[in-house]
Amino acid sequence: MQLCRFNNEQLGLVQGDEVIDVTAALQVLPACRYPLPRHDLFIAHLDAVRDEISRLVAGVADLPRHRLTDLTLLSPIANPGKVIAAPVNYLKHLQEAREDQAIHHQNQIGEIQRVGLFLKATSSVEGASAGVEIARPDRRNDHEIELVAVIGKTGRHIHAADALSHVAGYCVGLDMTVRGPEERSMRKSPDGYTVLGPYLTTADEITNVDDLDLLITVNGEVRQHANTRDLVMKLEELIEFASSFYTLHPGDILMTGTPEGVSQVFPGDHMEAEITHLGRLVVDIHPN
Repeated sequence: MQLCRFNNEQLGLVQGDEVIDVTAALQVLPACRYPLPRHDLFIAHLDAVRDEISRLVAGVADLPRHRLTDLTLLSPIANPGKVIAAPVNYLKHLQEAREDQAIHHQNQIGEIQRVGLFLKATSSVEGASAGVEIARPDRRNDHEIELVAVIGKTGRHIHAADALSHVAGYCVGLDMTVRGPEERSMRKSPDGYTVLGPYLTTADEITNVDDLDLLITVNGEVRQHANTRDLVMKLEELIEFASSFYTLHPGDILMTGTPEGVSQVFPGDHMEAEITHLGRLVVDIHPN
């Protein structure tokens, strides 16, 4: 299934260019009171929601339908407990980061196996329709397209061989970045600098996560074009690595790294980012 959040916190089943409003399926989610859980309820109960969606679609002929392009697309994950990101996880991006002063700012750019992963603020998560407002106009601000995996069940010290069974689904991600001397977590966490979408594609729809094309254009110009086969640490290894440090919960976001070709964007720019089978993020850079 491909599932989107849209407009006023509604849930949609994506079928081609059309979206069926299946918000009623969310009624299967348990009610919660304070203190709220650390995980995303929708992802934690995704199987039950999917069963209810199938029942609704099979039994109700007049469910509201919309054109995908007419909707305000929200982040497919409403409440991620954490956003985990993989730095320099493509060899050619490692090379360009080391060679370009405008990227590294005299920071030491080490291999991912040595420098590890980093966390982004959950307040940086947005959907495609929100667009991006440049957080620091005095700095270079770059786009970085990434494959995003959404964790589906709780796990700690997960073995790579079992890692994909912990994935609920995938989406396209933009890891927007302010260049500068500060730590990555700070420069990549302004509001709206983690763009997710356009929808969640459930894991059963992807047969080979190690062979997905990534493409981003800015104003029609190709900036990044690569394939997940070139990841230094594969998704399974990233999950094993991350879970060796902290427990993964349903709804946690794992950004797998960006390939070479990162470049600056400016107010008024129009970005389109797509990954095989996962749809296309259409994102505008807003004037400040």
